[in-house]
Amino acid sequence: MEIALRAVRDSDVPVFHRQMTDPEAVRMAAFGPEDASGPEAFAAYWTRLRAGCAVLRTVLADGAVAGNAVVYGEAGEREVSYWIDRAYWGRGVATAALRALLAEVVERPLYARAAADNTGSLRVLAKCGFRETARARGFANARGREIEEVVLVLGAGRPAGVPG
Repeated sequence: MEIALRAVRDSDVPVFHRQMTDPEAVRMAAFGPEDASGPEAFAAYWTRLRAGCAVLRTVLADGAVAGNAVVYGEAGEREVSYWIDRAYWGRGVATAALRALLAEVVERPLYARAAADNTGSLRVLAKCGFRETARARGFANARGREIEEVVLVLGAGRPAGVPG
C-alpha cells in the first residue's frame, strides 16, 4: 500500500467527519474535538485547525483519504496528532503517515499524547522514536471521564508544565 501526505482540501473534511465520529474509533482515541459531532460544528472545528496548525496533512492510502496528521502548538512545545480511519488500523498506515510527517517537520523536540490504554497508538509512536516522559490525567470527552494519558517526546526536552 502506498502512503502519502498532501495538503488538506475542503473535500476531505466530510471524510474526516465520518472517520472521527466512528464510535469505536472515538472511544479508542478518547481525546478529540469536544463538540464536533454535527457536520457544521465539525467544519467549524476544522476551520480553526486550519488556521492554527503549523502543519496539517491528509493521509492517503493508495490515493484514498485514510485520515489526517497534524503538528500544532507553540515552537518548542509542538505536538503531533493523527487520526486514521478504522478500516486501515493494523495495516501500517499510521506508522507510515507519522514517519512521513516527521520527515517533513524537522523541528525537535516534538511531543505526543495518547490514552494509556490506546496500545495501537502508543506502538505507532514508539516505532517512530517517541519515548514516554510522563503520565498525566486528562478529561476524555469520548469517555465522559478523566483517564490516564501518556506524554511522549521525540528529541530532547520537555514542555513547560509537564512533570518529568
